[in-house]
Amino acid sequence: MCPLISTVCVLATLAYVRCTCQGVCVRARFTTDEIAAAALGIVDAAGLNALSMRSLAAALGTGPMTVYNYVPDKEGLEELVVAAVVAKVRLPDPTDDWQRDAYAIAQAMWRGIRAHPAAIPLVLTRRTWSATGFAVADALIAALGRAGLADRDRLAAFHAVLGFVVGAAQAELAGPLTRGRDVADASDRIGSVAGARYPHIEALSKVAMRMSVEEDFDRGLRMLLDGIATRRPRKRR
Repeated sequence: MCPLISTVCVLATLAYVRCTCQGVCVRARFTTDEIAAAALGIVDAAGLNALSMRSLAAALGTGPMTVYNYVPDKEGLEELVVAAVVAKVRLPDPTDDWQRDAYAIAQAMWRGIRAHPAAIPLVLTRRTWSATGFAVADALIAALGRAGLADRDRLAAFHAVLGFVVGAAQAELAGPLTRGRDVADASDRIGSVAGARYPHIEALSKVAMRMSVEEDFDRGLRMLLDGIATRRPRKRR
């Protein structure tokens, strides 16, 4: 599957009405948003291993068989979690400054993902389909489009920014040396593990101890966007 699709798609919204075997449509007991919010709530509170049809049914105050009317299987349930994470991303209004817009969208995505650390593995691996996910991706692509990039460069830039955002969230919240620790503590531990055998890592870990996660992300994203800007066609004099 194209990386564009596998990276940005989230689950399509489930129907708000369902039909009985006689063809009579009845109002659904739960909405997609309610189910997705309940599933994400379970993951936030107890982790991915706690997510199941049974736990979701308990959270909704219904029976497991009822849940199957809305979600076909565990994979579909996990896709709903991703959709719920993406739905919380608040996109900024577009401006005439493509670089400013791309930065604001990427930052909004980063904040949305890192707000739900337990769901990060699903954000990284789930291939889902939804207008919610398309809205975020389309806004970023539009911003990069305003840079005047060639088609192939725009695609590469989109994947680069998206990869940076997801990678930054994963490194901060799901890394084996950083989980449950602040930046200074994690950096100190990395430096200790590296030791004199890997002096460059040890030296850089000391720099990391003096930087906040926000500053590190900001600097890296601006460097990336500055690099993308060099791919813009030069104006003829």
